[in-house]
Amino acid sequence: MTQLKNKVALITGGGSGIGRATAVLFAQEGAQVAVADVNLDTAEETVQMITDSGGQAFAFQADVSRADDVQAMVGEVVARYGRLDCAFNNAGIEGLPTRTMDVTEADFDRIIAVNLKGVWLCLKYELEQMVAQGGGAIVNTASVAGLTGAHSMPAYAASKHGVVGLTRTAAVEYGRKNIRINAVCPAVIETPMVTRGFETLPQFLEATIRINPMRRLGQAEEVARAVLWLCSDSASFTNGAALTVDGGFTAQ
Repeated sequence: MTQLKNKVALITGGGSGIGRATAVLFAQEGAQVAVADVNLDTAEETVQMITDSGGQAFAFQADVSRADDVQAMVGEVVARYGRLDCAFNNAGIEGLPTRTMDVTEADFDRIIAVNLKGVWLCLKYELEQMVAQGGGAIVNTASVAGLTGAHSMPAYAASKHGVVGLTRTAAVEYGRKNIRINAVCPAVIETPMVTRGFETLPQFLEATIRINPMRRLGQAEEVARAVLWLCSDSASFTNGAALTVDGGFTAQ
């Protein structure tokens, strides 16, 4: 369990779900982990899970839609650990299911600000550090909704398509700098965010399971393992990929 031995990793949205599962796995694989979340309490819970198992981690409160927060977050990682080897830009929100003409401007702006602008801001400051130190690996959380249409999720789908575009563009720009930038595109994963959605629309749970070839929801740990691979030396020639972790959903 040493794929990230002596590496420093930053994970946004690390207080729950995919972010938490990835933070815990990275620590198990030997990384020193910065767990960032807009909710400091949940970030600290993740850190406690890591330190209870003998790992090294610290929590940082950050709103990724705010440049000052993101700059301070990356600065704190470097101040504590001296470098930044891996980053998982995972923080995101879903919004309420709403058809395109009914989405409010405020809701659209909020989702784009967190899911798309937030990833760009993280890339901006992570890349500054990685260029200076001579390399690194970044993974952004997109979605199958970044590869296909997503009924009643126009802002979310637009944001995730944007993440895929940002990922591919940055990968082309910085590959020669020894920085690999990829995205993961999960289908519906059993996380607190998804559970909230099914509480308001329970009829969609059975339908979601039925249309997936594997007839189940994904698990956060399954996405975490894909992120680990993309950040590890095992993926040394993988750059600009939008890796589906979707049980075959987009293969249909």
